[in-house]
Amino acid sequence: MQEKKRKFTENHAVLTALAVMLVLSVALVFVNVGGTMGVSDTASAATVIKKGSSGADVKAVQTKLKNWGYYTGVVDGVFGSQTEAAVKYFQRSNKLTADGVVGAKTAAAMGITLSGSSSSGSSSGTGTGGYSAADVNLLARCIHGEARGEPYLGQVAVAAVVLNRVRSSLFPNSISGVIYQQYAFSSVLDGQINLAPGESALKAAKDAMNGWDPTNGCLYFYNAAKTSNAWIMSRTVKLEIGSHKFCV
Repeated sequence: MQEKKRKFTENHAVLTALAVMLVLSVALVFVNVGGTMGVSDTASAATVIKKGSSGADVKAVQTKLKNWGYYTGVVDGVFGSQTEAAVKYFQRSNKLTADGVVGAKTAAAMGITLSGSSSSGSSSGTGTGGYSAADVNLLARCIHGEARGEPYLGQVAVAAVVLNRVRSSLFPNSISGVIYQQYAFSSVLDGQINLAPGESALKAAKDAMNGWDPTNGCLYFYNAAKTSNAWIMSRTVKLEIGSHKFCV
């Protein structure tokens, strides 16, 4: 009887030890799996591009969106307001959350693998597409002199006209050259170019420099109520914003 009791105790101890080992093994499996999932999720969440980002990933997104007709700006690798609007357009069209942020799901829908090579700046859109602070200030002063009191879209459009001229072979190839070209802008002629720009003008300058062009390439604009110039009024008008007509 004593021998049976001893064997029962030994067997019970072995079974208990095996049970403990099994529990520890299962726990280790869950820890490893959980740790792996944590790293994967964190890495995935970190790989996003949004307004203020710049680099190769942004160029890849802009190229896709431009090829598909969602984006009409310059493929410059700078994630500005126009790129954000194009991303939202793409997201809405593909039943994704239209937040303007390119994360894993949006990138997958575009057929893009984000490399993480793009730098992320502020989401406030303060990037300037590589232009200098002096260029930003001068463009903002031109906007202030030409379009203060106009809708914000119209202010961006005026800035876009200046930048379109810089890119055109018909005009000087710098912002200062375009703005100070003889008889080009009334704000230079009447001295309003020297006024300090407001926040709206500064923001409009940055948005245009980041690729937003509401005019789709217009090179001229005028206020029909304030001009009698037959040549400018003979240009083909593409759109009107506020009191300005934008033309080519």
